[in-house]
Amino acid sequence: MTEGAKVIRLDANVETRQPRPQTRRWPDQPAQAMPVTSLSERRPGMPAPAPKTLTDIVRDALGTQIERTAEFARRRLTGDYQIDEFGYDKHLLESVILPALRPLSDYWFRVEVTGIENVPAAGGALLVANHAGTVPLDGLMLQLAVHDKHPSSRTLRLLAADLIFELPMLGALARKAGHTLACHPDAERLLRSGHIAGVFPEGFKGVGKSYADRYKLQRFGRGGFVSAAVRTGVPIIPVSIVGSEEIYPKLADIKPLARLLGLPYFPVTPTFPHLGLLGAVPVPSKWYIEFGEPIATTAYEPEEADDPMTMFEVTDQVRETIQQTLYKLLAKRRNAVLG
Repeated sequence: MTEGAKVIRLDANVETRQPRPQTRRWPDQPAQAMPVTSLSERRPGMPAPAPKTLTDIVRDALGTQIERTAEFARRRLTGDYQIDEFGYDKHLLESVILPALRPLSDYWFRVEVTGIENVPAAGGALLVANHAGTVPLDGLMLQLAVHDKHPSSRTLRLLAADLIFELPMLGALARKAGHTLACHPDAERLLRSGHIAGVFPEGFKGVGKSYADRYKLQRFGRGGFVSAAVRTGVPIIPVSIVGSEEIYPKLADIKPLARLLGLPYFPVTPTFPHLGLLGAVPVPSKWYIEFGEPIATTAYEPEEADDPMTMFEVTDQVRETIQQTLYKLLAKRRNAVLG
């Protein structure tokens, strides 16, 4: 019995003994549990952190957006932003306008950009592009591409027609986005100040052409953009945009209604105007934007900017470069939607 009692007592001790807490000590660390802050700091034997759930991801994204909104509101209320002589509001552009355009560029048009290295990292340059689409979204996509794809996140200042700045609300918003009138004084002032300016020489003839004439460049005017580049000595960069022609296929033009509204044209597309506001949704075409090699203007004297023949030759060179690049991009595209 005595021996049996001893056995029972020993078994009881084994069953009731609690393991001593073990705290792992690393060199030069206090005797306490080490927090695991990241996967790279996790030591062998330590449990892996639990993966984030969809709720966690949404909560983090919502928290980040709330912080950004609060910071934007603070800066607007305190006046902690600047507006230049043209009305350009960099804070509004980068905080509101460009973020609103990114989903359209990334997921709807799936814009692919090549040749961005041809845009200089500093100093002035004149980007010359084809223009189309009935609604000129190509200018906005071009500005976004220059900002997001260029290593220096440069801002493209578009030279737009007077009509844009005469429209209520849209005109003021265009000014805040950095755009200005397509006139010699404004263009030369921007270029001399080291900005990148963008111009669409086809104007309304290009943006309003019919779907049957897609990707056929219209006349480039009298070469006014070339003279601005020659006077300021900045390079001309041809830009070719494929995809914009299909977003609102223009089938007809109601000219009497256009004259009544003071518009250059009133388009009829497969969905507009008979579908109303729904017809304003663009077709999700696949876009390509290619920046060509710069055309130097330093070989010309400033007074040559007044020579019509010289300006015509350079204008024709730019136009032909863009047209041939358009053909090349179209040849590699499977179809308008899939790319």
